[in-house]
Amino acid sequence: MKVSVCRKAHFNAAHRLFNPNWTFEKNQEVFGKCNNPNFHGHNYNLEVWVKGEIDSETGYVIDLKILKDIIESEVEDRFDHKNLNEDTVEFQKLIPTAENIVVVIWKLIKAKLDPKLELKVRLFETERNVVEFEG
Repeated sequence: MKVSVCRKAHFNAAHRLFNPNWTFEKNQEVFGKCNNPNFHGHNYNLEVWVKGEIDSETGYVIDLKILKDIIESEVEDRFDHKNLNEDTVEFQKLIPTAENIVVVIWKLIKAKLDPKLELKVRLFETERNVVEFEG
C-alpha cells in the first residue's frame, strides 16, 4: 500500500528565455516578452510529492521535516532571489523554461531521497501556468 505526501514551497527568481544560437529576432518571435534582455521574474510555487510505503515504525512515508530541509537546501537556497540565467550553474547552458526548471528541481531532490521513494514535482510559474515531472 503506497501513500503520497506533499510539501509545498515557494521561491522568487528572474530569468530570460532565449536561445544563444538564434538571432534576437528569432528569439523574439519564439519567446516574445520572455526574451527581455533585462530579464523578468516569477513567484514560483512548488509542490513536492513523495510516494512510498508507510514505515511500520514511524507511520511516515517520509518525515516532512526531512523533506522540508531537502527542499530548502536544494531549491530555495539555490534559486530564491536569483537570476537563473546568471546566478546558477544549472542554467548556464540550459534555457530556464518552466519545463527545464521542474526537471532540474526533480533531479536535485531525487538525489537526496531514499531510492525506494517515488517523486513528482509540480511547479506553478503563474496561477495559470503549471508543469509537472515524475522522472
